[in-house]
Amino acid sequence: MPLNVWLLMAAQGLNLSGISMVMLVGGLIGSRLAPSPLLVTAPVACAVLGTALATVPVALSMQRWGRKAVFLGGMLCAIAGSLVAALGIQLASFALFCGAVALLGGSVAVGMQYRFAAMEMVPVALAPQAASRLLLAGLLAAVLGPELGVAGRHLLLAEYGGSFLGLACLQLLALVFLLFYREGGRLQRSHSGGGRPFRAIMGHSVFWVAIMSATISYAVMSLVMVATPVSMHVHHGHTVIDTKWVIQTHMLAMFLPSLFSGWLIARFGAASLILAGCVLFLLCVGIGFSGELLVNFHAALILLGVAWNFMFVSGTALLPSAHRHEERFRVQGLNEFVVFGAQAVAALSSGWVLAAVGWQALLLLCVPMVGLQLALLWLWRRNA
Repeated sequence: MPLNVWLLMAAQGLNLSGISMVMLVGGLIGSRLAPSPLLVTAPVACAVLGTALATVPVALSMQRWGRKAVFLGGMLCAIAGSLVAALGIQLASFALFCGAVALLGGSVAVGMQYRFAAMEMVPVALAPQAASRLLLAGLLAAVLGPELGVAGRHLLLAEYGGSFLGLACLQLLALVFLLFYREGGRLQRSHSGGGRPFRAIMGHSVFWVAIMSATISYAVMSLVMVATPVSMHVHHGHTVIDTKWVIQTHMLAMFLPSLFSGWLIARFGAASLILAGCVLFLLCVGIGFSGELLVNFHAALILLGVAWNFMFVSGTALLPSAHRHEERFRVQGLNEFVVFGAQAVAALSSGWVLAAVGWQALLLLCVPMVGLQLALLWLWRRNA
């Protein structure tokens, strides 16, 4: 892999540490600052919403100014978001904290473009491996983010304020890595639009399978993961340390399969890996539904992570086959908007569903989404 891919991996790991920390502590901070129990997971939802709203502007900005300038700008936003989040916690301002994590979410929209940049740096045959390599950086985030959240919990008078100051330091280090990134590769920068209208692009079933595989994987994963810390710690009395371990093992399960998921796609095809992801999602629902012991949460969240990886990497690997070179920024922007828009809806509704109908009913909501992906996969393979 070129040096650029390794630089993006390092920056990705540090950048995603922020969102992994927010996933652990966002709901816990919300339970203390939110004006209503229905808004407990609103900080996590705001982070995801920030990602969704930034996706299209980020893609269009890259088309105009290139990837590196936007990558650097995104990391500056991450540093600012971390500092403002710490201030919001110190002031006990729920609105300010939510706005800050939304800014952090916007920086994640920039970071999610790293995988497309990495795919452009290698030959077509190695694109799935490049995409999975970038997701492998999430292993660092899976460990570093939650550990930083717990380690900084009591550094300042306001609980978790120090965690976000530490996060700002990590984002600054990521900015240094990005300074050495050099644009270029198999696909050069394109400042112009062109290509087919979206109606023609969307007429191919591979487009829908690619986008919906990533979208449904993120929606199901967010719906369950965002609710997990509140369900475990607030509703069922599990300790913060146990909750941290469940979230960490879940995130390790999200990114560790990237060691081999690119190879699995090359060996068995994206369709087979999407099918495997759907099966694992259903197993996750079954195990989570069967009980609320620590072992149930651990097993369900591990399966949730592996299922997400299989479906998200497969969708990413399929997306280039759904568009031409000159269409890539428009299609990538649409893909990110749909994926993270669905994730935002899932994260925002997670707290409300958990408070209204409980953990088991929340899990059952995942089943029809997985069924939709299976139907799209069947239609694509039938018409292939």
